[in-house]
Amino acid sequence: MPDKISVLLVDDHSLVRRGFRRILEDEGDIDVTGEASDGEEAVKLAQKLRPKVVLMDCALPGMNGLDATRKILKQLPGTLILMLSMHEEETLVRQAVEAGARGYILKNAMDLDLGAAIRRVAAGEMVLDHKLNLESGLKGERDYGLTARELEILRFIVDGKSNKEIAADLSLSVNTVAAHRANIMDALGIHKTAELVVYAIRHGLVTLP
Repeated sequence: MPDKISVLLVDDHSLVRRGFRRILEDEGDIDVTGEASDGEEAVKLAQKLRPKVVLMDCALPGMNGLDATRKILKQLPGTLILMLSMHEEETLVRQAVEAGARGYILKNAMDLDLGAAIRRVAAGEMVLDHKLNLESGLKGERDYGLTARELEILRFIVDGKSNKEIAADLSLSVNTVAAHRANIMDALGIHKTAELVVYAIRHGLVTLP
């Protein structure tokens, strides 16, 4: 039997955590190893339990989910954070991606499938709720699109690779990769990496595993 996907639940409402736990307990390949009610507790439990995935509520008392995400990833960069939120605002989604979250889903969605979202994140995918409207402010795509090399580098960017790591993987100079990254952002009218990641996924510019 393959190892189960270990999950830490983080939400300040005990009833919500209980509901999520019951849902996930029915998933044979997922193991809820702990629960936290605020950001500070989440950081401590993540260090202790080292879960594969942290199901993180965005709005938490004290240290919010974004700050907790940054702290967890600073200490445990291999941890995968799946952000849960009641809010659809584009700014929050981008802040979550910028903080390092590998997904952002709406916890009040009627068709919420936590098990599937956790599996996709654990498999290396970036998961964004299909109800999110992330079109605004991402104008400027050039008519002829991105080159094959730019699309290749874009995939590495979406995977969270630095210019130095991309350069090593593709046997290019760091300066060449930096130039390609700048060209990609210029072509798409995007100026931040988080926006670029969101745009690439929503518009199918990269093929996720």
